[in-house]
Amino acid sequence: MPHAVVAAALAALTRAPLGLRHSGSGVRFGLAAAAPVVLGVAVGTALPRVRQEMADRELPDGVLQWLLLGIPLGTVASEEAAYRGALGTVAADAFGPAGGRLVQAAAFGLSHIADARATGEPVVPTVLVTGLAGWVFGWLYERSGSLIAPMLAHLAVNEAGAVAALGVQNSRARAISL
Repeated sequence: MPHAVVAAALAALTRAPLGLRHSGSGVRFGLAAAAPVVLGVAVGTALPRVRQEMADRELPDGVLQWLLLGIPLGTVASEEAAYRGALGTVAADAFGPAGGRLVQAAAFGLSHIADARATGEPVVPTVLVTGLAGWVFGWLYERSGSLIAPMLAHLAVNEAGAVAALGVQNSRARAISL
């Protein structure tokens, strides 16, 4: 959880508005963004190529801890506080709202290069897709006035994919053992 501590410190140092007073708006926008993501992942698992990718994906040891703590705190909360909160705030002050959103989205996309290389995913598409996601997360933050909105959307992306991969792998393991 060192990422979460660093991100919280960055958000505090930059005095990033977390938007906790706008939590209702954050929840509404976040759930509206999360619902199609979860539905898309569920539909995607029906596609043979997607199922195969999920079956081949290497999941970390301690899956339950990863799902309950690693993704929500170590990834989602820390990345949203750091990128949308801290960097987004500083960049918006320097370049205006649109420029700030572009800066944090580009940084977010580029920060996934190491992950792409470590997992054997193509780097350029990974950077582009995560950069686009960062732009959307930034828009959600600005529109709702709360970090809760991008956190819920980001959580949906990461958790839905993880749970789907886990489900596909468990289903395959049961089929093989029969």
